[in-house]
Formats: sequence, structure tokens, C-alpha cells
Amino acid sequence: VQLQASGGGLVQAGGSLRLSCVASGRTFGSYVVGWFRQAPGKERDFVAAIARSGGITEYAGSLKGRFTISRDNAGNTVYLQMNSLKPEDTAVYYCALTKLIGAHTRYEYDYWGQGTEVTVSS
Repeated sequence: VQLQASGGGLVQAGGSLRLSCVASGRTFGSYVVGWFRQAPGKERDFVAAIARSGGITEYAGSLKGRFTISRDNAGNTVYLQMNSLKPEDTAVYYCALTKLIGAHTRYEYDYWGQGTEVTVSS
């Protein structure tokens, strides 16, 4: 499985971006999909995850209410809608796949996209 993340860019604080993650292969629907982010010099942190059917979503506590994860299995795509962006949201954002439920660490994910960079200016 290969993943391609896109949609990053430069945005002012308070603005919005929507990230996309497109997967190759016909098994996309059998995976939980997660988004992670990594700021310079920091660890890669969990952002959000969505269950295979899309019916269950999880978020890092500080992001719930501003970020929304969704998926389109027919299109092999997962989205991350990010609203009310803050400078501290600046990072490279990665999408990843896992077979595990409730996986919140990078070590639990098997496939990774290349990342898309988000910069939020103050």
C-alpha cells in the first residue's frame, strides 16, 4: 500500500486547511487510518484516527473540536479538516495505516505517506 498526502501550505492563524491522503491498492477499507504530525525537533505525535467504516473517530485531546477526520473508502481517501489553526499547529503532517484499533503511537502503524507541510503564521 502506498499513501500520498497533500493539501498542506502556508496559512494565517485562524485559517483552515484540508489535508488529503490517497491510498493505492484495493485493501484500503480494511485499515484504520491515522494522521500524525511532527514539528521540527519534536516527536511524531498522534493527531486523529478513523475506523475502517468511518463510524468511529479519535482525536488528540487538544485538537478535538478544531480538527475533523473523515474518509471516503470508494475513493481510497482520508481527509483532515483543520480549522482555527494556530502557530503551534505548524508541522509536517503524515497519514498512516494500521490494522489495530485504538492505535495512537507511530510504532503501531505499518504504512506511511511522505508527509505534507503545514505552516501557520501569527
